[in-house]
Amino acid sequence: MRIGFHTNSLSWQGLKDIDDMASWAIANGLKDMEVGPAIALDEEKFFKIKEEGNIDITTLIYCRNFLDTDELTAKDHQKNLIERIEAAGRLGIEKVVCSTGVTSDAFYGMRYNPENSLEAVVELFKSFLEVAEKNNVKLAIENCPMMGNIAISPYMWELLFERIDSDKLGLAYDPSHMIWQMMDPYDPIKEFGQKIFHVHGKDTEILRSNMNRIGILHNITEETKFYEHQWWRHRLPGLGEVDWRRVAANLEEIGYEGTISIEHEDPVWEGSLDKVQTGILKAKKHIEQYI
Repeated sequence: MRIGFHTNSLSWQGLKDIDDMASWAIANGLKDMEVGPAIALDEEKFFKIKEEGNIDITTLIYCRNFLDTDELTAKDHQKNLIERIEAAGRLGIEKVVCSTGVTSDAFYGMRYNPENSLEAVVELFKSFLEVAEKNNVKLAIENCPMMGNIAISPYMWELLFERIDSDKLGLAYDPSHMIWQMMDPYDPIKEFGQKIFHVHGKDTEILRSNMNRIGILHNITEETKFYEHQWWRHRLPGLGEVDWRRVAANLEEIGYEGTISIEHEDPVWEGSLDKVQTGILKAKKHIEQYI
């Protein structure tokens, strides 16, 4: 296993040149880059970085609601994902991380039933996988419930993989999302072993004093109030509830040889480029003691 990072956290601080990111990462011992949508798909630059061999780019990521109720928006998201799959194929990038999309009939009142979107997702992914197979690229569905996604639990993964039998379809496994959904983040690694194509290095802290006061349904989403009233928050690996020793041990048991990609969304270590970079390196230091 190797440790890499997701570019979004650096992009959010204004660093958007892939060469500058690569130079910083190489200098700090990171081995892989997962490139988010804020980075221009400059194939010449990507190819040069890969050819030089000092750091790899094994993953592109594009998570959106591909089944948005606005048909033009949905078509645009689908087009952008297909463009990334095709670019990955040309560049020898092995996988693209994405969401599934979700239809409006999965939501009713305050309840959510992702199964209601299953048929639409299966039909949509026939076209995505046709492109992926043609370009020899794997699609790794992240288990994040946000961004339009039904692949949020072992139950839903089982349904999806039963309906879509393709060795190009698997998971981008993020244990942090299991924590705030009150699910076991460890055993599913062994259960879905060979379907885990990618791993996100992110943690979650349960803010129990907030939860005791407001419950789990009160989630303010305005940026300035989000963590004041939220009952959980993402943290760097080692600062939340996930036992990374167990995660690493289970990944070793299934023979995972890919990347643990640090996805920095920790509000304590945001606010400046220096803080974000320090946060990524703190996460690296914590994870690497177990691999």
